[in-house]
Amino acid sequence: MAKQTFYITTPIYYPSDRLHIGHAYCTTVADAIARYKRLADYDVFFLTGSDEHGQKIERKAREAGVTPIEYVDKIVASFKNLWEKLLVSNDDFIRTTEVRHREVVQAIFQKIYEQGDIYKSAYEGWYCTPCETFWLERQLVDNKCPDCGRSVELLKEESYFFRMSKYQDRLLAYIEENPDFIQPTSRRNEMINFIKGGLEDLCVSRTTFDWGIPVPFDTKHVVYVWFDALTNYITAAGYLHDREKFAKYWPADIHLVGKEIVRFHSIIWPVILMALGVELPKMVYGHGWLVVEGDKMSKSKGNVIDPLALIEEFGADAIRYFLLREITLGLDGNFSRDALINRINADLANDLGNLLHRTLSMIGRFNGGVIEAPGEPEQIDRELAQLAQNTAAEYEKAMEQMDINGAIKTVWALISRTNKYIDETGPWALAKDPAKKERLNTVLYNLAETLRIVSILISPFTPATSPKIWAQLGIAGNFAAMRLSDAKSWGKLAAGTRVTKPEPIFPRIEDKPEPAAEAAPVAEAKPAPVVPVVPEVSIDEFAKMDLRVAKVVAAEKVQGADKLLKLEVDLGAERRTIVSGIAKHYAPEALVGRNVVMIVNLKPAKIRGIESRGMVLAASEGDKLVLVEAPEMPPGSKVK
Repeated sequence: MAKQTFYITTPIYYPSDRLHIGHAYCTTVADAIARYKRLADYDVFFLTGSDEHGQKIERKAREAGVTPIEYVDKIVASFKNLWEKLLVSNDDFIRTTEVRHREVVQAIFQKIYEQGDIYKSAYEGWYCTPCETFWLERQLVDNKCPDCGRSVELLKEESYFFRMSKYQDRLLAYIEENPDFIQPTSRRNEMINFIKGGLEDLCVSRTTFDWGIPVPFDTKHVVYVWFDALTNYITAAGYLHDREKFAKYWPADIHLVGKEIVRFHSIIWPVILMALGVELPKMVYGHGWLVVEGDKMSKSKGNVIDPLALIEEFGADAIRYFLLREITLGLDGNFSRDALINRINADLANDLGNLLHRTLSMIGRFNGGVIEAPGEPEQIDRELAQLAQNTAAEYEKAMEQMDINGAIKTVWALISRTNKYIDETGPWALAKDPAKKERLNTVLYNLAETLRIVSILISPFTPATSPKIWAQLGIAGNFAAMRLSDAKSWGKLAAGTRVTKPEPIFPRIEDKPEPAAEAAPVAEAKPAPVVPVVPEVSIDEFAKMDLRVAKVVAAEKVQGADKLLKLEVDLGAERRTIVSGIAKHYAPEALVGRNVVMIVNLKPAKIRGIESRGMVLAASEGDKLVLVEAPEMPPGSKVK
């Protein structure tokens, strides 16, 4: 039986400059969906590429003193390098300068012209070169482009026009009859309102520059860049050159685009297809923008984020995870370095990394590195197994609904529960009693089996990390051959499997300020001043202090108090709120995910109206203060 097919595309990016983190976000989302569909055993075709024609490119090339093709060749090479570094698994990369694409565009233009839907006239109106978009005067905002806010040019030239207005009612009826065609719903409503405002015939050729695909029957004209660019989706699917491939993959399942170009993909593109008599794509999904520290990226503001630099510093999987976990698809998202580091430390290093490290360490220490067969399960084991199976089902449901953020949260809930399972079962205590060897084997097997399932489920998000987990667990076979069905069944991990020595998959990041251009000479460290020792206490008195490891799960400043932070901490069996006077030394976001040491049996105190139940420990010398931490120990561990 043939596999079900799935065709997903990103926009083809414009090579006027290098790509930024917003472009990386869109392509990472598309890649995660494509990888998930392969995991679910679909025959996937994933397309990305570059949109290389237009007046803007011609001007940029002239300014650089090179030909347009020389200009775009260099930048397109940087696109491909970024996607390789970001572990993007596209099946094709299309360039609009390729022969295969030019032939398709000219054939389509000729066909639509011959049936009377393209006609020659004169164009006089406003044009935004950066957006490559025509505007009526009534559509301008303060005499500027309504999309980008930049200046527009008044153009007057002979042009060919596409009868968009002819298809207005048909397109509107299609959108209203197919509610999933434009997503999310907010974008759909915008497009319906735009169409109801009246569709104008579209200018689809230019004569004032020549960097484009010539109109086949009138070569002094070049095809308008959007008519050219949108056609890429059927070029790559084999419209003209491979009818069997086209029948297999078209219509596309998802065109994933930024919200600023939804109009082109959900109005101009469908009308072109209607004129051709070709089926429309199943969905156009307009994702939100990625802003930086709450502000839109702009060269003039100096806040454009280079994804290659981030990958170099943090690794591709960490960047992919952050973008997919932090941002809800369809909404605008915020990028900040602090938020990125917090996600890496809290989710990847602490939650996932610690679970893997603790599991492998205990199997190595207590069972000689061998995953032994489990014994009769207890209720807590059955609950963990059931949660793992429920997680796979909920994950599948979320991914099918394109709720990537929700799918990740579901998996991380399983990871969190498994970390707690370690504390509840206490393998270190079981290992001390030979009579409990079978029970120990069961617990350690369950931990390794959960990690096997987790590694499969997270593979669309962190494709480099999953095989590393697989390899450290010592599982034989090719990870790439795994399918979603392998994550739905509990107990597939073979007894007798030998694990390897644990190696950190996401080392914790301590963010340090950039060094000065010329560093001052390093002074020899001075010893701390002598602090008088307080009166002696007996061992019995010391034993009255209950010191525990606590994981900081939330932190915020106390309103009206410069020195105080309100912390929510996880003690394994319970959560508590404490107030700590460390605000001058630690930013709240830098504390989340850290395992600190605290006194848990201190009498509660009301501080600024907040009941504080405990105290974190810190070392101090002069104005310097450093928290006491136990990064490798689980929350609730006793400090002796």
